[in-house]
Order: sequence, then structure tokens, then C-alpha cells
Amino acid sequence: MKTWKLSRRRFLGFTAATSALIAAGSYMDFKTWTSAPPESNNDVKRIPTLCNGCTSRCGMIVTIANGRVFRVDGNPNHPYSKGKLCARAHGAATLAYHPDRLTQPMKRGVNGTYEPISWQQAFSEIGHKLKRILDKNGPQSFVYLENPKESGVVYGQRFTKALGSNNFFSHHTTCSLSRDSAFKHVLGDIPASDIANSKFIIFIGRSYGDGIRPSSVQSLVKARSKGAKVIIIDPRLNSTSPLADQWIPIKPGTDLALLLAMANVIIGENLHDEAFVKEQGIGFDEFAAAMKEYTPEWASRQTDIPASVIRQLAVDFAKAKPKAVIEQSWKGAFGCNYENSTETSRMVVLVNSLIGNINRIGGYQFGVAPHFGKMDQYPAPKATAERVDGAGIKGKYLLTYPSKGVTQLVPDLAKQGVVKAALVQHYNPVRNTPDPKTILEGYKQLELLVVCDIWMSETAQIADYVLPEPSFLERTETVEGVSGSKAVVALRQQVIDKIHPDTKPFHEIILGLAKAMGLDRYFFELDEYNRQALAPLGVSYEDLKLKGAITVGEEWKEGFKKLKSKSGKVEFSCQTFADAGFTAVPKWIPPKVTIQTDEFRLIHGKQNVHSHSSTTNIPILKQVTLDYELDRLWINTARAKQLGIQDGDTVIVESAIHSGKTKVKVTEAIHPEAVFYPSHYGSFSNLSQNKKFGLSVCDFVSHQFEAMSGAANMMEVAVKVRKDGV
Repeated sequence: MKTWKLSRRRFLGFTAATSALIAAGSYMDFKTWTSAPPESNNDVKRIPTLCNGCTSRCGMIVTIANGRVFRVDGNPNHPYSKGKLCARAHGAATLAYHPDRLTQPMKRGVNGTYEPISWQQAFSEIGHKLKRILDKNGPQSFVYLENPKESGVVYGQRFTKALGSNNFFSHHTTCSLSRDSAFKHVLGDIPASDIANSKFIIFIGRSYGDGIRPSSVQSLVKARSKGAKVIIIDPRLNSTSPLADQWIPIKPGTDLALLLAMANVIIGENLHDEAFVKEQGIGFDEFAAAMKEYTPEWASRQTDIPASVIRQLAVDFAKAKPKAVIEQSWKGAFGCNYENSTETSRMVVLVNSLIGNINRIGGYQFGVAPHFGKMDQYPAPKATAERVDGAGIKGKYLLTYPSKGVTQLVPDLAKQGVVKAALVQHYNPVRNTPDPKTILEGYKQLELLVVCDIWMSETAQIADYVLPEPSFLERTETVEGVSGSKAVVALRQQVIDKIHPDTKPFHEIILGLAKAMGLDRYFFELDEYNRQALAPLGVSYEDLKLKGAITVGEEWKEGFKKLKSKSGKVEFSCQTFADAGFTAVPKWIPPKVTIQTDEFRLIHGKQNVHSHSSTTNIPILKQVTLDYELDRLWINTARAKQLGIQDGDTVIVESAIHSGKTKVKVTEAIHPEAVFYPSHYGSFSNLSQNKKFGLSVCDFVSHQFEAMSGAANMMEVAVKVRKDGV
């Protein structure tokens, strides 16, 4: 298939105009919901905190006027924001005043409706029911599910252990579990890419212009301004294209083949860093022998990329060593999407390692992280029950991170009667996991489901108890670390008074549940934790409140003596993969679902104004979608012509388990075998902005598991598309 050169003019146009949208400056005047600006500066406060527009938690400075949020700015002290915020941050700042907010604890009645109850009643009843369930079924029958952030880890996971359970689950099964599992065993950790200092950058299914972190965009702009070459490998021309030199449209699900062929060329032409692979690698000879069969000509048949392009890409990448990098991605093409995603991720690590860019300037870097103080004066709960999902266990999901787990297994385990009770915080698994019918059936089998949220999400709507949290601007959380070239400590703190007084932050909810169950000896007040965590760093809690983020400790240094992998080296041949029942060296694994000639692979990704499915319920962000018709299905021009479809037509999209209607965007900017739909829409909650709005890709994907990591295979789905009425 044709590849596309992208012009320098596009880059200059991006830096002059588009950056105003995706790494927005600092100001948005929410005249529709703030009070009038103050008459004097005496009425103004500027308080730093952390954003909650997505999971990056960028540094944010909130201007409070007359007791209400007036504007938000990026905190220049925070390494993710660097003084900038994206559109999602401005939208999230309105959450405190959202009409859908939960205002008090709720209990599901016998007829399915909810009635308000007191916190005392909620803690007492939940504690009593949970104790009865554990006494009868054991601690392994309890699970805790979260979008893991520091407060959830410190309090939620500690509470889980205090109950005797090791069952922590996160959203990563639909996000980055495949990537994480491979990186853990091959490299020992997940590094970041030193984009700003790289000379040759490859993005595989990853888009800084869509999944925005302001500092990432700034780093890419810096690299391009210094002459770095940027390559996008993606079935779709994504929003990072203004910063790229070339778009290589790849057949979806075949990124592994490309990487195998790149390794073939780099080794075959002796372009690898021979000293590095011998001194810092293990099993290189076995790996090199296995790569011989994966020629560019073979990969071309798999990927639709000309063999000459594959060969040139490998050569150019290797010649830029060590200041070249295949970005580690997030969800991208290999976070959790295909049956071969873990193997693809393994090859991403190893192709990078071939050029010796591990912990090098312009390559991969293991950032410096702060080391917080411990709460040793409190007994540490020690859970002994084995995980119910088999994460990290030989014969089950040995390769999977135990702290993340195979989350989509929870509904199955509930149906089997293994899991009886669940606590969910800052997470919506019912909407954000494939095949919601199956997921709903499972969660409804639980004897006790408790959900902590700011509003009635799809998961909250089936809970036995819904416990309301204040919005992120109304609560203080545990201090957290940000790793990078320098270690940084940061704080989310309360910047306005509670809008709804009868809400509680998560740590207070856990303290209340722990006391009701006689487990309060394990726990501590938030301020006590924060002061003790900061003590070894020489940072005062008061100073952190004033600045929001503070740099601590020594700077990152190039090189390493030993990795965190089992061998301490880059595992070109990995025994843990063999122990898990797979091959010690990577091999070609095709996608699980084969696309027929009259079908498309449904792929998805982020848009730069939304995060997951939560932000579509924010009016000003939803309006952007409506104004620019962002909820369209992308379809290739030639395929659309064959089907008699024109731009703007309404079409029916149908998989084996679901069908739905949407408008189409007819474009050359997508591979003919794929259709693309953004991942944010299709909520079926009763929230005010989400009703009957858009499609959800999760509805079309079956309930399935990647063999290696247990991830959700989010893009293993074939769909047919036809014009409505035909």
C-alpha cells in the first residue's frame, strides 16, 4: 500500500495554530457557570492541584474568584503540564458544578430504585454484609477494582489486604496490560522515551495529538525543530500527523510482522549494537537465528507495506542509534488490542534494544522516582489468599502483572460463585469492557457491589450501595511521585469548599469501612500519611501545598548496571515466556480474527477532547464533538465507493453480537481493511449528556482473552458496513 510523505509546512502550521487546541494555553472563561470576576485582587486565590481530565494528572493551578472556580492554568512546576493544559482539563474543571453529581450515599431497594441513607448506615451495613460474605466464602471472594492512582493504591489496596485478599484489579486489561506484561519480563520495567533528544522516532499506533499530555507534545515539537525524523505507523492518519515526516498505513493487527522484519534487517546487515547485545542481553544468538525467516518480503505480504519501505525504515532507525526510539506506546496498537499484542510489545522492546538505546539520551529512559517514607508504626496487613484470576501464577496467567490483573475475568468468576463481593473506585468496568451484556450478567451475580463515584455511571447503576465522592477540585489526596529526568513530588489538594457537604473522599470512605469492620488499626489519617511520606525527601507538606509540585533528589544518569528483569539483562530469549507455555524467543502470531473481503476490522482510539467515556458527559466537551461531528465512523474512500456510501451518510455497522447506526467520514486517511470509531461514546447510563449519543466499540467486541496476558483483545472484531436503508 502507498505510504505518505508529510510536508514541513504541515509542521509549521501545527506549531502556529493547532497547538492552541491540543496543548491549550491557560485560559477558558466559563461564563455560563462561574460567578462574576472579583472587583479586587483580595477576592482571588490561585491554588495548585492536579487535573482529573484523564489519568495523566497534570499539574493545574486553579484561580478561585468569589469562592468559585474562575479559570485554570497549567502548573509550570509539573513535568507533565509545563504550564499548559489540554481541552479536557478545562472541561473537567466544570465537574464540581455538574448537575449529575451524587450528593449523598444511596442504597438499592428491593424494587431496584435507590434511596438515600446516612454514612453511618452505609458503613454499618456494608461492613456487616462484607464480614458475613468473607466468613462464609473466604477472603479470596472479595475483589477491589480501580483506575489505580496513589490514594486508591494506598487506601484501597491496603483495605483489600486487611481483608485477607490479594485481588486488586485495574482498568489496564482494556488499556495497556499486554504492553506492561511484555516489558516487565523482557526489560524489567516500563521506560519512557526521550523524545526531545531523539533523532529518529517511530510511533506504532500511538498519537500524542490525540492522547494528549502537554509535555509530550512539547517534546515532539522540540525534536522536530532540531531535525528529528518522525514516522507514524498506523492504519489511520492520526492527529500527530502535522508533526510527522511520513505516514505508513499498515494492515491492522500486523505490527508484529513489521517488527520481526526490522530485526531481520538490522541483524542481517550488522547494524545492531554488538557490544550492547552481548554485554547487556541474554539469548541474543537464539533470537538472531529465529529472526532469519522474517524477511521484509514476508512482512510485506502480512502488512501491506512495500518490502523496500520496511528495509529502509529498519536501516534508517538503526543508523540513528542510540538516539532513535520506537515509542513505548500506551494502548496504541499493542496495549490490549490483538491476540499478538504481548508478542508485539516484546518485539518493540527488543528492536529498541538492538540499537543499544536502553537508558540512553534520545532513547528509552528509566526515570528517577522519589522514595517516600513508610508508615511503619502501623501494622502492615498481610494477605495470603491466592489471586482468583491467576495473574502471575504459573499454569494460569504467569506473564500478567498481579497488581493489574485480568479484570474482565471478574464477571465470569462472579457467575461461577468464586467472587462474591466487589468494591469499585474511580472506574466504570460495565461500560468500558467489551460485551456489556456478558459483563452486566456477571456483576449482577455478586452478593455485594459497592461503587464510589461522583455520579451514576453504568457500573453504579447496578450497585447495591453507591458512595459519593466530591469532585477532584473538592478533595485532597495522598502525595504522589512523578518519575523522569528528575524526581518530582506532586499533590492533588482541595481548592474549593465542597459543593455537596455529604460527600466523602475515598480515603475517608475506606477509614469508615475499616472502622465498621474492626480494621482501623491498619489505617492512618491523610495528613499524617502525607507528612511522613515527604519526610525523607526534605519537602514540607506546607511548601508542597503552595507549589503543587516540587523537584527532589538527583538527576537521571545515562546507562545502567543491572535491569529489573529476572536475569538483570535484556531478555532476547525469555525463560518466563517459555514457563508460561509460549516460546522463549518471539515468533509470528497472526491476529485472532480474520477479516473477510466484505468486512472491516473495527479499530478505535482517543480524541484530544475526551478521555475514556467519562468526559462526554461534560457539556462543553460534548459540544465540541457536536460542532465538529467527531462521532463519525472513518471509512476508506475506495471501499465507501464500492458500497455506495458518501461522506455524511448514515450507515449501519454490524458485528456478530451487535449493530448500530452512525454517520460516516469518507477519507483516504485509513487503511481499506479498517474502519475507525473513537472510543468515548455510546454510554447507556442515565447521565444527562450521554443519553442515546454515539456508539461504543465495546458493544461490538466479544468477551475474549489474549492468551499471553489475559487482555481484552479490543480490536479483534470484524464488522460489516452498509448504507442505512439498503
